[in-house]
Amino acid sequence: MSRKLSLGLAVNEALHIAMETDPDVILMGEDVAGGGLREGDGIDEMGGVLGTTRGLVKSFPDRVLDTPISEMGIVGTAVGAAMTGMRPVVELMFIDFLGTCLDPLLNQAAKLRYMLGGKARIPLTVRTVTGAGMQAAAQHSQSLYWMTAGIPGLKTVIPSNPADAKGLLLAAIRDDNPVIFCEAKLVLGATGEVPEGDYEVPIGKANLVREGSDVSLIGFGGTVPICLKAAKQLADEGIDADVLDLRSLSPLDEEAILTTLAKTGRVVIVDESTPRSSVASDVAALCVDQGFDSLQTPVRRVTAPHSPVPFSRPLEQAYLPTAARVIEAVRSQG
Repeated sequence: MSRKLSLGLAVNEALHIAMETDPDVILMGEDVAGGGLREGDGIDEMGGVLGTTRGLVKSFPDRVLDTPISEMGIVGTAVGAAMTGMRPVVELMFIDFLGTCLDPLLNQAAKLRYMLGGKARIPLTVRTVTGAGMQAAAQHSQSLYWMTAGIPGLKTVIPSNPADAKGLLLAAIRDDNPVIFCEAKLVLGATGEVPEGDYEVPIGKANLVREGSDVSLIGFGGTVPICLKAAKQLADEGIDADVLDLRSLSPLDEEAILTTLAKTGRVVIVDESTPRSSVASDVAALCVDQGFDSLQTPVRRVTAPHSPVPFSRPLEQAYLPTAARVIEAVRSQG
């Protein structure tokens, strides 16, 4: 059985299932239990900046922990908790705040299991919101998943739909390694069929969401709906597109990428982040390094410009990848 949920509600349901089935799972973050409310607000609890964790503190009052406004303290504490047997889930309000807590992730969580010869587990999940689309301006709208995907020892996943969000989060929480779980603003409010009960979506496995034979559109998170919209419009022109949802940025499903490339010979990668050192650049390099003989045309990337995210609504919309730009990239391949 399934029913329609938003991506945010699917995340909430996954957290509830994880905490219900494992007493070692704890949730930590700023206002996740309503600590920032003032008398007279008329709200029982905040549930984080976007309300994603609302209701959990009532079911698990001792395991939903409001924290001070100190990302370094939150993540550092969570790394220690993970080493001692807990399974902490940290809510980092925006991925833009990664810079304030990078050391415990980069130099501790990502390295400790390796440095201790596999004797330590670091079952830490960091949930965070990524990307533009809500006029949150330059300091709250970045897509920095490429940073965590580039750190050995960290896993990074980014769902494009509610069903994957629930299954990927349950898989992340139960993984014995640190996982960065990104929730893209462009799809946070998207609704879709979500299976009831407990299930996992495997980390490291891409999903072919549309089959075609003429060109491969590769996206993840908020760019998958953009790819699907472009594929529908291209079909009207007689161009049949594969659409591959990466779902996991590290580990990356290289086999799925090379398989779709071998089928179509043409690749367009759609990435909400800026182009330098991006996931789009990484995937393009893979296609050239290992799939060169299959390429019929140069790989095309559709990304944001190399610029901070503007606050202005019209400028922000121009900043983001669009189906029109994807179609233009496909046409440019001949």
